Amino acid sequence: MKKTNLVIQIIKFAVVGGVNTVVDLVVLNVLMFATGIASGIFYSVFKGVSFLVAVTNSYLMNKRWTFGSHEKKVGKEFSRFLLISVVGFAINVGAASVVVNMIPNFLDISPKLWGNVGALAGTFCGLIWNFVGYKFIVFKK
Repeated sequence: MKKTNLVIQIIKFAVVGGVNTVVDLVVLNVLMFATGIASGIFYSVFKGVSFLVAVTNSYLMNKRWTFGSHEKKVGKEFSRFLLISVVGFAINVGAASVVVNMIPNFLDISPKLWGNVGALAGTFCGLIWNFVGYKFIVFKK
């Protein structure tokens, strides 16, 4: 693969990641604002739900646009995608939960805004894992 193709893939992955971050945050915020809950075990559940919605969107966008996969055996490809995503899920939700539930709110911001800081930290931590896993394991050519 030429260096320019890799750069284009990374840019596309970043765009898809941006879209998925927005999807993740919208779902998370709807759940937090609808329930008034922004910490504890329910925050972790909400973050898990928002991550799963975003990761489904990620598969659809990355499959065709970022990595141009035309794999006919969707079940096998999707199984690999789920495996990588489960590890990404653990990294994402784990990091977000650590920030929200274990790190003092040193910015002295509202709990809901702190929940978003945690979500962004989780997104950042899972980013590299997801790209490498999707490129070399899921959508390999």
